[in-house]
Amino acid sequence: MDISVYGFVLDAKNAANLATFYSKLLNEEIVVSNEEWAAIKTKGGLYIAFQTIENYQSPSWPWSENQQHPMAHIDFVVDDIDKAVEHAIQCGATKATIQYSDSHVVMLDPDQHPFCLALNE
Repeated sequence: MDISVYGFVLDAKNAANLATFYSKLLNEEIVVSNEEWAAIKTKGGLYIAFQTIENYQSPSWPWSENQQHPMAHIDFVVDDIDKAVEHAIQCGATKATIQYSDSHVVMLDPDQHPFCLALNE
C-alpha cells in the first residue's frame, strides 16, 4: 500500500481571501476558488486548501487559556530570512510578537494562523 500527502487544509474566515494571501506569499497560482473552498498548488505538488468556516475563530498565538489554539502550522524554508519576513509582511502577514527560536521566525497570516519561516541550511 502506498500513502502520500496530497494536501493540507486550513479553516478560514473567507477561503478565497486566504488563498490570495498564500498565493502571493508563495508566488503560486490559485487553482480553485469559490465561496466555500479555494486552493493553491505548490511547486512541490502539495495542495494548500482553504475552507470557509461560519463563525470562524482565529487561533491565539502564543497559546492562551480559554482561547482557540492553533491546531497546526506550516513551516517554509527560505534562502534569506530578512527578505522573506519583509515579503510576508507586504503580502499581509504580521510578525508574531513572541518568538521562541533564533532558527526561524513565527509569522501570522491574515486569519491569524501561525506559520514559520526558516533558513534553508
